[in-house]
Amino acid sequence: MHLSMHNWMRAEPLEVTIRRLAQYGYQSIEIGGEPYKYDTKEVRRLLKEYGIRCWGSISLMFTGLDLIQADEAGRAKTIQYLKDCVTMVKELDGTVMSIVPSEVGKIQPQADPDTEWRWAVEGLREINDHAKQAGIRIAIEPLNRFETNFLNRHDQALLLAKEVGENCGVCLDAFHMNIEEANFRQALLNTGALLYDLHVADNNRMAPGMGALNWRDIVGTLREIGYDGALTVEFVPPIDRTPANPYPDATATPEDELTPEQLKFIEDHGSGILSEKFYSWLVEETAKTLLPLIR
Repeated sequence: MHLSMHNWMRAEPLEVTIRRLAQYGYQSIEIGGEPYKYDTKEVRRLLKEYGIRCWGSISLMFTGLDLIQADEAGRAKTIQYLKDCVTMVKELDGTVMSIVPSEVGKIQPQADPDTEWRWAVEGLREINDHAKQAGIRIAIEPLNRFETNFLNRHDQALLLAKEVGENCGVCLDAFHMNIEEANFRQALLNTGALLYDLHVADNNRMAPGMGALNWRDIVGTLREIGYDGALTVEFVPPIDRTPANPYPDATATPEDELTPEQLKFIEDHGSGILSEKFYSWLVEETAKTLLPLIR
């Protein structure tokens, strides 16, 4: 196991992100699913310079991107977007593409359950065929019920992954699991070898170690199932607008790199623009919690 981290939670020059990860002992990055934004040759140069590798990418289902939407052209656009993400991961020598099948924040269905399931299977099979040719594995990620009405638990994601076929597994997220799984440990045991990726934040979506989850037990269970991939950090701190706020320097004005779509995505996750000082501190605190457990 090794420590990795997403970069979608803060818009900043990628070199700033990579330099910070190297400073605190992270080994890889799971780069945001924006293939039209990154020059992969330049990203490869930065990764090599700082001794960081690409673990993979995560789909960023901005408005209009959804594998189970009623609009056929929209589904086709989403499939092509995810194929392009897979190609980006290949060009960065990554391993896994984690996919949230439906638009984040959409909790109303657009069709009956059987039709939505069929759309998901058909779309993911097409993406998986592309991924197999690229040598990249895809991992389906369930979210909690307040962010999607489609997949919320590991058993649903496992069923879908098995129907998609070989090369398709599951990405679990500790924050979502804490809300939806009846038994956190059993969910990891059941997923077993099909666990291709693990996203980590604490039960309050702060950095690991700043909530109630027992990370020693979680890492122990991961060792039981033979998981040897990344623990990919994805903290999304809530913005406290009350006088009780313990972190008054947490927020900042948007960086020049932030797009309206990125801002909406971050705000839809219950967060906002984090200051570099606060963000860097959370990155460091995470490393202090997890690195001693996985080394």
